Amino acid sequence: MIVTNPYEYKPLKSITHAGGSRQYVTPNGEKVASVTTILSKTKDMTFLKEWKKRVGEAEAARVVKRSTGLGTGMHNILENYVKDGTPPAGNIFSVGMAKKIINEGLSKVDEVWGTEVNLYAEGLYAGTADLVGVHQKAETMMDYKNSRSFRKEEWVTDYKLQVVAYGLAHNEMHNTNIKKGVIMIATQDGKYQEFVVEGNDWDKACSMWMERLEKYYSM
Repeated sequence: MIVTNPYEYKPLKSITHAGGSRQYVTPNGEKVASVTTILSKTKDMTFLKEWKKRVGEAEAARVVKRSTGLGTGMHNILENYVKDGTPPAGNIFSVGMAKKIINEGLSKVDEVWGTEVNLYAEGLYAGTADLVGVHQKAETMMDYKNSRSFRKEEWVTDYKLQVVAYGLAHNEMHNTNIKKGVIMIATQDGKYQEFVVEGNDWDKACSMWMERLEKYYSM
C-alpha cells in the first residue's frame, strides 16, 4: 500500500447541532447536511426502536456509548496508520479491531489517495470519507465500521449508500470514475467482515441514495 496523494483535498468546516445532526459548509458558503444525517433522518427506525424496548433505554444507551467510543478509537488508529505507519496503540479492543482491518482489509489496498477526506455535492450533501484510493486495481471509496457481531447483508444497506454518496461526490469534485465501494467491518469479538459494492449493486445503491436524498429534502 503506497500513499500517492494525487488530489488536493481541502478541509470543510462542520457544524454539529443539538441532537447530533451535522452540516458542512461548502467553499461557496452554503450549508448542506452530512451524508450520515441524511441517512439517519430517512431510515426505517422500527428495528432500533424494538431493540431499545427489548433491552431498555439505559442498556441501549450504554451499548451505543461503548460502541461509539471503540469506533472512534479504531478510526483514529487507522487514520494514523495509513498516514505515516504509526503502530496501533490505545484501548485494547480498538487496537484489536484496527489490526483486523489492517491485516485483512487494508492489505488489499494498492494505493491511498487520501484518508479522512472531506467531500461534497454542491447544494446537496457533504461528508468525510474514511479512505479513498485503489483497491485491487479499481478506484474505490472505502469505509471502516465496527460492530458487536457479524452483520447480515440486509443490515448494511446504509453503509453501502454512504460509500456511494462519497464516491459520487468525489467523481464530481475530482473528475474520477469511482464505481466501487468497500466496507471493512471489525467485530468486537475479533472477527472481520467485508462488503464490496460494485457493478449492478453500485447502480442499485446509487438509485437508493437518490431516493433517500429526495425524501430528506421533501421532509
